[in-house]
Amino acid sequence: MNIDTLLAAFVLGLMGAGHCLGMCGGVVAALSFANKAAASSRRIGIMVAYNVGRILSYGSIGFLLGLVASGASAFTPLPILRMLSGLLLIAMGLYLTHWWKVLTRLEAFGALIWRYISPFAKSLMPVTRIRSALLLGMLWGWLPCGLVYSMLGFAASQGTGVASSMVMIAFGLGTLPAVVAGGVASGAIKRFIAHIWVRNIFGVVFVLYGFFTLLPVVAVLLSALGFDAGSALHDTHHH
Repeated sequence: MNIDTLLAAFVLGLMGAGHCLGMCGGVVAALSFANKAAASSRRIGIMVAYNVGRILSYGSIGFLLGLVASGASAFTPLPILRMLSGLLLIAMGLYLTHWWKVLTRLEAFGALIWRYISPFAKSLMPVTRIRSALLLGMLWGWLPCGLVYSMLGFAASQGTGVASSMVMIAFGLGTLPAVVAGGVASGAIKRFIAHIWVRNIFGVVFVLYGFFTLLPVVAVLLSALGFDAGSALHDTHHH
């Protein structure tokens, strides 16, 4: 675990802005509307509590998945988790650009779990108390979301439950601007975030980072096959 990994997770959260607006913008707008007449300090407190709950949920899921992944990785010398992470990041990039929506299948699987959680989330609405906002955020973190799933794959490849949790928290912090924008930003800002060119640029960055993540996997596979890139270049130069 290093600062570069956390920074990457944070930036990827920022770049998922358009997707976050679509997934969480509605509930944030509902929170704002339900507390429109409340004091500004209370509205801010409810918004902060919701997002703290949501990010804590991401961190908890990351911790549990990281524990499972660290145990599973002990059974193979190949960096399977890193390979899965890279592939999920590429899939997320293609999903953001709408070029290939394969992650909708993962979201469909997550919907099976959400079916049991959503009634509890809906029972908290309208949210007018900070405690209810915190609980809603913790439940909303389980909403089926391809962006979250791709980041969970990235987090799980870090090797420990704590490292995986930290990556998911950094990612959650990166999503804050877009989620808050869903409740308070102007229509012009929302349209800019969701614009096709903005979405495509962010999607391509996801794809490129996915390929970057896969580079060590390719090196390990080539080594396992007995291919030494340095020797190959030396032999070519020699002949």
